[in-house]
Amino acid sequence: MLSQAEENYIKEIYALEEETSQLVSTNAIAKKMSTKASSATDMLQKLNQKGLVDYTKYRGAKLSAKGKSKAMTIVRKHRLWETFLVEKLGFNWDEVHDIAEQLEHIQSKTLTNRLDAFLEYPSFDPHGHPIPNVNGKIVASESTLLAELKVHEGGVLVGVKDSSDHFLKYLSKINITIGDHIKVLDIEPFDNSVTISNKTAKLTISGNVANNLYIHANEHV
Repeated sequence: MLSQAEENYIKEIYALEEETSQLVSTNAIAKKMSTKASSATDMLQKLNQKGLVDYTKYRGAKLSAKGKSKAMTIVRKHRLWETFLVEKLGFNWDEVHDIAEQLEHIQSKTLTNRLDAFLEYPSFDPHGHPIPNVNGKIVASESTLLAELKVHEGGVLVGVKDSSDHFLKYLSKINITIGDHIKVLDIEPFDNSVTISNKTAKLTISGNVANNLYIHANEHV
């Protein structure tokens, strides 16, 4: 059985691998884990010995097939718990990450499978992230970043790239949520800010915000 710290490293290495096709650097892992590079190196060496990562000194690491399978199991539990907390217990989407961080370390496969069945086998969590099924497979999402759309294009908001509490609270503050029908009204070339409309209002968001919203796009809406 792995420790919680080992599981956390595996999950974060998986997240970093999703952002790059290269080896994940020790510094990037240390930053993600809010620790020193030397501590990250020690953990990578330990995970390498357990066959969970392929680690090359001074170059970085990537998950092995065994590590990837373990990562998908952890991610599956985390996202199922987030879904349960939002859909069944009434938590806001910006309140569930830290709680799910604790619950994802429960080892019972039976509990995870029954939770999945109770939720009727959801494919995506409340933030629009895909939930791996019992075999570690995920449903591909046909989405694009809002920042990549042109004027008069739009679609349905299906996910967020940044699921941090402060970003989700900001979206709630400006009344943007999963399922919104969003249309691009104008793009400001100077700073890439985007004027959009949704179900409640017309508003202007920064280019950074637009680059963190996933849209299931229609050609024109």
